[in-house]
Amino acid sequence: MDNRLAHEESSFINFRRYVPDPKEHGYRWVDIKQLRFPAESVDDRGLLASLIGHEQFRDDYAGGGVLPDGLRHGPYWLRSITPDLYEFISQETAVQILWEWVDPLGDVSTELEADLQREVFARLAATDGIYYLRELGDEAIHDWGRVHDYFHEFVVIDRSAGRTTLIVAADD
Repeated sequence: MDNRLAHEESSFINFRRYVPDPKEHGYRWVDIKQLRFPAESVDDRGLLASLIGHEQFRDDYAGGGVLPDGLRHGPYWLRSITPDLYEFISQETAVQILWEWVDPLGDVSTELEADLQREVFARLAATDGIYYLRELGDEAIHDWGRVHDYFHEFVVIDRSAGRTTLIVAADD
């Protein structure tokens, strides 16, 4: 496991907390993991490689949590994920992807919007770079990986704070 990144904190936004009817976004959630990196850290691809090698990345996001010896990451086999699969995107594109996923009908509670702004969108605004994990295709999906209808993954790099943030927005 890579030791250049140190896990600082995690937060979790479960949409079920904000809606009376779980069928309306009740199975959507956002998982945020912050990791610190040293000032002399390598380039963005090197940071992505360090993140992929970190135990916090070994999360199936289906209730199992972080498994230090895990073989899965979200719907994918861990071995299928490389730094080259992350696409550099603009803040505007990241925000658009997330808002289209959050609520296609535009009906978001004030409390949920405030939590998303604090935990997700503020991090996207204070960044040097945002990377988005592309769809990897059927060969990368693990044995029960289709549990998620949607799986959006962003890696936010903030060099001035020496922090990278892994943001996973999905549903099940």
